Amino acid sequence: MENANQIGIWMDHSVAYLMEFNTKPFEIQIIECDFTVDKKKINTKGKDGKNIDIRRKYKYYNRIGNAILNYDKIILFGPSEAKIDFFDTLSEDERFYKLKIEIKETDKMNVNQHHAFLSQYFTQ
Repeated sequence: MENANQIGIWMDHSVAYLMEFNTKPFEIQIIECDFTVDKKKINTKGKDGKNIDIRRKYKYYNRIGNAILNYDKIILFGPSEAKIDFFDTLSEDERFYKLKIEIKETDKMNVNQHHAFLSQYFTQ
């Protein structure tokens, strides 16, 4: 993805769609998570005693975080609590202290709805 100043991230616990807001054709970078919520696995521990699913979730969030380091303004949106978990993760990392990050609750959306949402959000 070409660096821009503004990016929107529609996300849930399984996938994140990273969408730059600029005047060029709409690009989407997809980051998928290998983390699944399975109540039977939640108590599964690795050799180091850490919860395996928690490590996978933070690996997913880390991949998204690394992809957005060069942006100034970020909107996190989507239907699940993943955006709040991700924001909390970013808040603990000093690399993201200077970024303007906002969270909006939205329903599930298709690609055209993502584009319309970002156009409206960033042009206000």
